[in-house]
Amino acid sequence: MSEQHLLKEENLLIIKELEAQPSATQRHLSIKLGISLGKTNYLLKELIKKSIIKVRNLSDNPGKLGKIQYYLTKEGFEHKVQLMQHFLKEKEAGYYQLKNEWEQIMLNENGAHSAEEVK
Repeated sequence: MSEQHLLKEENLLIIKELEAQPSATQRHLSIKLGISLGKTNYLLKELIKKSIIKVRNLSDNPGKLGKIQYYLTKEGFEHKVQLMQHFLKEKEAGYYQLKNEWEQIMLNENGAHSAEEVK
C-alpha cells in the first residue's frame, strides 16, 4: 500500500470504527462504511501489514480462528492523527474555495444590480 493510498478516507473510517467497536466483523465494517467485503478485507490486511492495527484472537483454541478483536497500535494512533490533520486541511481548503466562490458570486450579483440601477 503506497503512502498516498494510506491517506484514503476509508482508512480513517475503518480506524475510527475499530476504535469504537474493536470486535467488529469485516462484514459489519463493510456495511457500515458502504464498501465491498473484499475491499474491507484488503484494507484491513494492508493496515495490519503496515502495523497500524493488530489482531487479537479471542478463541481459547489457538488452531481455530474464532472471535477476533482489532486494536490500534502506537503507529496506528500516530497514523490516525496524521489522517485527521490531512483531511482537516483538505476540508478547510474546500471551505475557503467555496467561500471565495460565494463572495465572487455575491460581488457579481451586487455589481449587476448596481449597473441596472444606474440605467
